[in-house]
Amino acid sequence: MSGAMGDTKTGKTGKPGKTAGKAAKASATTSTDRLARLLALVPYVVNRDSVMLGEAAAAFGVTEKQLIDDLNLLWCVELRAPDPYCPIDLSYEGGEITVAEAESIARPLRLKVDEASALLVALRMLAGIPDLHDRDALSRVIAKLESAAGAAAAVSSKVAVEVDARGGSADSARTGLGTLRDAIAAGRRVHLRYYVPARDENTERDVDPMRLLVVEGNTYLEGWCRRAEAVRLFKLDRISDLAVLDVPAEVPDEAEPIDVDAGLFRPSPQDVAVTLELTARGRWVADYYPCESVEELGEGRLRAVLRTPDTRWVRGLALRLGDQGRVVAPESLAEGVRDDASRALALYGMA
Repeated sequence: MSGAMGDTKTGKTGKPGKTAGKAAKASATTSTDRLARLLALVPYVVNRDSVMLGEAAAAFGVTEKQLIDDLNLLWCVELRAPDPYCPIDLSYEGGEITVAEAESIARPLRLKVDEASALLVALRMLAGIPDLHDRDALSRVIAKLESAAGAAAAVSSKVAVEVDARGGSADSARTGLGTLRDAIAAGRRVHLRYYVPARDENTERDVDPMRLLVVEGNTYLEGWCRRAEAVRLFKLDRISDLAVLDVPAEVPDEAEPIDVDAGLFRPSPQDVAVTLELTARGRWVADYYPCESVEELGEGRLRAVLRTPDTRWVRGLALRLGDQGRVVAPESLAEGVRDDASRALALYGMA
């Protein structure tokens, strides 16, 4: 994918759930998305006594029809408390949602020792990031969590995290991070030698740094790339050479920071749109790979559309799927997959 194979591309994407209009554009969701929504929906309604359908749909970034499907599924849920196999009691008559008999999943979840430890380790790592805003607020959160976690806090305090030491030695990683931090503070342009896995090549480029950030445990430089003439994210462990130039950084006014909350995947208009039809057993593909759209086909089947600058990995994915899915479009890619399958079968004398 674009974000995983090279310098991450940017694109303007809206955050779901802000308005009913955006919710109306939502398409079919993955099973992971739906499970998370169902787990959050019950306490959301219970803590408010009642919620209007439109308000809840907008809050969860779905259409009212999708929300009604979720509510109909909740009718099938039976709890073991207070009585064995006690069904959840809910209603959305007149467009107003009410939920009862759901006390066992309406209470806030309690963190286990390993969950609390992992959360504390991640928060402490985040607190060590340079140029972090609201560091005091984060410190207060850590202190409150340590107090509530008790023994778990003691366990997590024994864990030390070195960010981005995988690209070389820990010393070189810290040196690169420090050099970039100084360049940002001084407002200087930097020259990078950057490895792009999708093309298996090292590229030379000048970048006007904007900020350093950590996403999913990896450190990135965000900056205006003079080669691409756009904002890009550069993974630090792919920078093989770094130099601060005696040139002031000049980030254009139109350059906008990347909304990493929406994910790192940023498809380009030049990327190939690939359509996959997946069986119920192949639905995991839509959960695992960022998809542009997902459509329910009935009987657990999905049609998923994703974009990629390089279709070679899609051919490999299609072969691994076997009868769990197939490439529908583009036709040239579908033909390539069929040819690959025929050659593979021929090697086993099965063609």
